[in-house]
Amino acid sequence: MKTLVGWHIEMEFREDGPRTTAAALLRLGDGTELRAHGYSSRHPSDPEQLRVGEEIAGARALNDLASQLLSKAHGEIQEVSPVPTHPLS
Repeated sequence: MKTLVGWHIEMEFREDGPRTTAAALLRLGDGTELRAHGYSSRHPSDPEQLRVGEEIAGARALNDLASQLLSKAHGEIQEVSPVPTHPLS
């Protein structure tokens, strides 16, 4: 199997009390950079588990990146094979 391209994702986490935020940066082979954010909030009665907050916030940021990638790919498909518009009858 041959690797065609590699993507690089950077993820940073910050915690402020019960809230954890994640900031993600994805660099694509064509030079595009996509940025996304995610968050998690811990209920006051829940024990402090930093790893769990990071996982939830990180997953939400990656989900946002996935949505952006789908939109980007859809736009690129539309550029090369636009859907014809039909006049209303």
